[in-house]
Amino acid sequence: MPAEQPADGVPTVPNGEPLDVQWQRVRARLRVSFGDAAFNSWLKPLALADEGLADDGDVHLAVPTRFMRDWVANHYSERLREIWRLENAAVRRVVIHVRPTGALQAPQGKPVMPVGDHQPVATSVARPSVPRVPSTLPALQVRDMDDIERELSAPLDPRFTFDSFITGKSNELARAAALRVAESPTVTYNPLFLYGGVGLGKTHLMHAIGWHIRQRFPERRVVYLSAEKFMYQFIRALRFKDTMAFKEQFRSVDVLMIDDIQFIAGKESTQEEFFHTFNALCDQNRQIIVSGDRSPSDLEGIEERMRSRLGWGLVADIHPTDFELRLSILQAKAEKNGLTNIPQDVLEFLARRITSNVRELEGALNRISAYASLVGKPVTVTSAQEVLQDLLRANDRKVTIEEIQKRVAEHYSIRFADMHSPRRARAVARPRQVAMYLAKQLTSRSLPEIGRKFGGRDHTTVMHAVRKIEELREIDAAFAEDIDLLRRKLES
Repeated sequence: MPAEQPADGVPTVPNGEPLDVQWQRVRARLRVSFGDAAFNSWLKPLALADEGLADDGDVHLAVPTRFMRDWVANHYSERLREIWRLENAAVRRVVIHVRPTGALQAPQGKPVMPVGDHQPVATSVARPSVPRVPSTLPALQVRDMDDIERELSAPLDPRFTFDSFITGKSNELARAAALRVAESPTVTYNPLFLYGGVGLGKTHLMHAIGWHIRQRFPERRVVYLSAEKFMYQFIRALRFKDTMAFKEQFRSVDVLMIDDIQFIAGKESTQEEFFHTFNALCDQNRQIIVSGDRSPSDLEGIEERMRSRLGWGLVADIHPTDFELRLSILQAKAEKNGLTNIPQDVLEFLARRITSNVRELEGALNRISAYASLVGKPVTVTSAQEVLQDLLRANDRKVTIEEIQKRVAEHYSIRFADMHSPRRARAVARPRQVAMYLAKQLTSRSLPEIGRKFGGRDHTTVMHAVRKIEELREIDAAFAEDIDLLRRKLES
C-alpha cells in the first residue's frame, strides 16, 4: 500500500500513523540490536529521504556519503529490512541514497543502494562522483569533494611536469610508467611504486602525474600528500574522535599519491590505517601511487603485509644519474632560465663533480649564476670551485651505507641481504666487516647508526669489525689493496 500524504506533507502509513514515527521505532530497535557504538558510528546518520515509502513498497533512506552507504548496505542491510517489516509489512526493500545532509532533492543521476528480496548488495560502486553540496545549504554540512581535496592534498608544483622532466637511462622506466598511469582512463598498475635516492626525481614524477590527470581527467579526484602528512591527519582524527570522517575522505578519492612512504616505518597505527585505506581503494579500482627511498622489499620498519601490498603492481627504480643526464639537466635549466653567462666547460665541471642528486646540482647552478650577477665577474671553472667549495667537499665524501653494502656484496659475490642477515659463516662475515669498516671511513654515521643498518647489530660489533679490518690491512698487502680498490670505486 502506498503511503498517504496529509495536508502538512508528512508521509503516513495506511493506519494514519506518520512514517517518521515508525522510523523512530525502527531506530530504537536498531540501537538495541547493534549496540550504542555501532549505532552512533553507522546507523545514526541514516535519515528518511523525501520519497518516504513508495508505491512499490520501497522505503527510502539517505546517508551523507557513499562510503557510509556501502558500509551500511554490506553490514546492516538485512537486519535493517527485517526491522522495517516488523513495523510495516508493506515494506519490501530499503533503498539507501547518497545525499548530503539537509539536501531536499536527490542529486540527479546519483546511484542508490537497494536492499531487499533478490537484490544483490554491491560491495563497491563503479566510480560515481561524490555529490556536490549546493551553496544554498546551511553550514555544518558535508563538504563537497573540492573542499576535501584542498584540505587533504598538498599543492602541486607547476614546475614539475612531464615536459620539464629530463629523461635518461637511469629514469626512463620510472617516467614511462608514470606517464602510462597518468594517461590511462583505467587503472593500469596498482600500485605504482617509485623508489630511488634523495633528489633523483621521485617527487617531480609524482607532481607530473597529478598535473596530467587533473588536466586530462578533470572529473577525477586527485590527492597528493606526504606520508608524514597522512600520519598527522590520522593523529588529528584520533585526537578529535573523528576517524569516520578521515576514512570517508581518503576512501572517496580516485587517485591517492603518497610520497616518502618510509616515513611511517615503525609507526604501527598509521601503517594499520594506511593498509586498510590501500585495500579499500584497490577494491574500488582506484589508482594508488607511492614513492619511497628504497624498494618495498627493503623498507625497514614496515610490516610484511604492507611491503607485500606495495609490491603488487609495478615497482620502478630511479637510479643515480650518469654524467650525460646530469649535463642535460644543467643545459635545460640554464636555457630555461636564460643563464647564457654559464660556459659549457663550467656545466661539464658541475655535472662531473656533483653526483649525489639533482637538487644539489640545480642549487649549484643557481649559486654560481647569482655570484656572476652580484659580483659582476665572469663564471669560470676556478670561480665555480671557489663559490662551491663546501658543496664540492660534501659531495666528495657523500657515500651512503646502502651503496657501500651493495658494492661490497657485488665485489665478494654474496647477496645484498647477507649484509643484514644473522649468518656468521666466514664467507659472509668477512665482507660484512669490510662494509662496516668502509661505512665508518666514508660516512659521517655513528657506530650505533651503522650497526642498525647491518641488521640491528650493536655498536660494539661495528667497533670489532673496524679493528679486525685494520689489523688485516697491516699484515696482508693483497687484502689492503682490495680494500683500497673498493674505496676508490665508492669515491669515484
